[in-house]
Amino acid sequence: MNTNQIKRLVALALLATGPFIASAQSQKKNWYNLDLKADSVFGISTEKAYNELLKGKKSTTVIVGILDSGVDGVHEDLKSVMWVNKKEKAGNGKDDDKNGYIDDVNGWSFLGGKGGNINQEALELTRLIRRDAARFANVTEENVTANDRPAFEAYLAMKKEFDKGLAEAKANLAGYTGLKNGVESIVKKLGKENPTLEDVKGFTPEGQAESTAKNALLRALANTDYKTFYETRVKAGYEHFYDQVNYNYNLTFDPRNIVGDDENNSNERIYGNADSKGPDPSHGTHVAGIVGADRKNDIGIKGVADNVLLMAVRNVPNGDERDKDVANAIRYAVDNGAKVLNMSFGKAYSQDKKVVDDAVKYAISKDVLLVHAAGNDNKNLDVETNFPTNKYEDGTLAENWITVGASTPYNDRRLKASFSNYGKTSVDVFAPGFGIYSTYPDQKYQDNNGTSMAAPVVAGLAALIRSYYPKLSAKQVKEIIMNSVEKADALKDISVTGGVVNAYNALKLAATY
Repeated sequence: MNTNQIKRLVALALLATGPFIASAQSQKKNWYNLDLKADSVFGISTEKAYNELLKGKKSTTVIVGILDSGVDGVHEDLKSVMWVNKKEKAGNGKDDDKNGYIDDVNGWSFLGGKGGNINQEALELTRLIRRDAARFANVTEENVTANDRPAFEAYLAMKKEFDKGLAEAKANLAGYTGLKNGVESIVKKLGKENPTLEDVKGFTPEGQAESTAKNALLRALANTDYKTFYETRVKAGYEHFYDQVNYNYNLTFDPRNIVGDDENNSNERIYGNADSKGPDPSHGTHVAGIVGADRKNDIGIKGVADNVLLMAVRNVPNGDERDKDVANAIRYAVDNGAKVLNMSFGKAYSQDKKVVDDAVKYAISKDVLLVHAAGNDNKNLDVETNFPTNKYEDGTLAENWITVGASTPYNDRRLKASFSNYGKTSVDVFAPGFGIYSTYPDQKYQDNNGTSMAAPVVAGLAALIRSYYPKLSAKQVKEIIMNSVEKADALKDISVTGGVVNAYNALKLAATY
């Protein structure tokens, strides 16, 4: 659930149904913290909990690991709540705290090196095809050996999926290129930087590209302004499919030399750089704000938790994360005191699941709760997998792990976000993940959609519980969150609990432990 995946939701919504405009309900900027009965939106009752249960209560600071694309830690609504490694001296080129990571004052990046930082990456599927292509270059159904047949057939299945994905990406890129060119042509001919609905109504298009663009503009400008539509819909869609074609599905693209590690050595721990912001921290910054944006500064937004420090650990590129980086990000956050980890990322394939399993087991041994986004493909995770997963290679399950689907503000059949993955036995809870307004780089704020937004709602709730009830274990916090959901018929058969997490209910239950 990186930046590209958020762009994907926008792009597919625009292709399928016209401009994707969040509903009027979701435009209540703090809706996910509101209460269903009092505010008529299916939030998690955070504000009710603060007003009725937490006034005058003392809390302890909880560190939350934001394992993501990077975080803009100087954002006005985040700078006061960012974790700082006080044992490290900034910029002296020394490993002052002897943890192996030089100058890790504000966190760490496993996607950087002396040569800079990785931004774009290939999909894991692409890396697997690239890995196996040489091995099976001259192998056919007729000459494959019995020993190689299972791997060969797996390769053929992946190659079929890869070819289909690349073809779709190219077709969509062509469509978005035409839309982008058509829109830009209309704007140029109108001679206005920010044309209105009336301007577009009076425009006579020339050719199919301008006709298509005019129709898109008419739908969009009935709900929003041109600049918002162009930047967050047209441009975002074009960039998404451009990145898919040129990076995600590109068999020759491999940026790993930037890091300078041995990418085949799963046990390597010390690599990367101290740039925990990275070249594109938009996804991680948005996630961080949901967890714990400053609730006391009367600007911007209010995060779910009011006494947290947000630790930025960079392991998610614009593409698929690598298992080695995921494992090391988990270990780094745990070793530096994080008690809740937010993991708003996922992928369909995993090359090195064991290294992630081992890191998850390590986190659990240190009483850490892991919160993972379910994914945005509207798939049933009972039959399909979104890695990483709480199921170890031996079939046993990780205890201190919560998988989160995305919900909307609506208390009806629309409650499950249309894009959200689900699963009667594999998705634990749902949380708001539609039209979520949060922090964005360069002192900005923005709406985003995705289970990437739902997971930090739950991570923030977990941190809130651990902050006010610090004696509770990670296992107990999970139990409390699971047992305090607001049940909903729309979620009954597609999640373990059949409900949306609720801060008010959870804190009342925590008080009884």
